[in-house]
Amino acid sequence: MNESRVTKFYPNRMGLIILQAMEEVINRSGVTAVLNTAGLSELIDQYPSNDLKLEFSFDTVSHIQAALDQLYGIPGGRGVALRIGRACFKYGIREFGSLLGLTEMAFRLLPLTTKLRVGGNAFARLFNRYTDQRVRFDEDESVFRWQIDVCPLCWNRQSEQPACQLAVGLLQEALYWVSGGKIFNVEETHCIACGDEACTIIISKNPIS
Repeated sequence: MNESRVTKFYPNRMGLIILQAMEEVINRSGVTAVLNTAGLSELIDQYPSNDLKLEFSFDTVSHIQAALDQLYGIPGGRGVALRIGRACFKYGIREFGSLLGLTEMAFRLLPLTTKLRVGGNAFARLFNRYTDQRVRFDEDESVFRWQIDVCPLCWNRQSEQPACQLAVGLLQEALYWVSGGKIFNVEETHCIACGDEACTIIISKNPIS
């Protein structure tokens, strides 16, 4: 069976985080418009429960991303998705911070590069343990690589350009938080929607500001 056709899921809590972040960025009426466009009107005023049951499908995530492109145009929609990704981190660290282990003082005292490495591996473990998303995190001398082998953001989508800006925004904000306010270059260079084997996001080890 073609794996891309097998239904996969986020936990309800992550679906809730995405919708809450959308509200922050485009307000409640904007979320309603996106859900209607995505054919997901059943979610209007009926957000997922705040639990870890695997019930928020990758199809739902992907349809939301496609609806942003449809409503705002591709450049605009992906800009909005980037902002939603940043907002997702704020809600995510509140809900998953204790599971990540990144709020302890011992973590705060680590050297910057070590914090990025520990934080990246902790995020990858979180997704691999609690979701059907599959992530690999590795590095070379100059960059870290966040590679998504099973990606909800571009699930069953086709695109001429990388389409996982929500993940880019999430990582941007995570890096800002982990580093105590530094900004890093974060770029998606490969995307399953473009025909690549994995969605690959490159993160510079040295901040740009």
